[in-house]
Amino acid sequence: MFLVASSWRNAYQQSVVKLLRHFGHDVYDFRNPAPGNTGFAWSSIDQNWQSWSPDAYRKALEHPVAKDGYRLDIGAVRWCDVGVLVLPSGRSASWEFGHIMGQGKPGVVYMPEACEPELMYSEACILVSEDELRTHFNPFRTDCASTG
Repeated sequence: MFLVASSWRNAYQQSVVKLLRHFGHDVYDFRNPAPGNTGFAWSSIDQNWQSWSPDAYRKALEHPVAKDGYRLDIGAVRWCDVGVLVLPSGRSASWEFGHIMGQGKPGVVYMPEACEPELMYSEACILVSEDELRTHFNPFRTDCASTG
């Protein structure tokens, strides 16, 4: 199974999910992690989440909605075979991707536009175009020999 990690604001995330599924891959999509579930959002706990104090944030992590969202996401992180980080991404996506690679699983960074460089991405295969995505994932390759 592939886990596609990114940000809710990322315009490329859904197209990567669709492309991987088109090639027959099982994909965990944090925006639709389970049937009838449209993914975790802090606003489901509190509409004023952006003004939380550090203590309020810590308490919110214990909320049943947060616990359920975490359970789904960390389960996918632990269960997946491959991590795909779609840039630009957020902190949670980077955390998930690092956790996946820390388990010794392959990782792919998809960078379709200029982003701030990150040294630790050198551990992953970096793809920069949809053509490279297609070549790499149909069929899935564990090396980056076909890319620049």
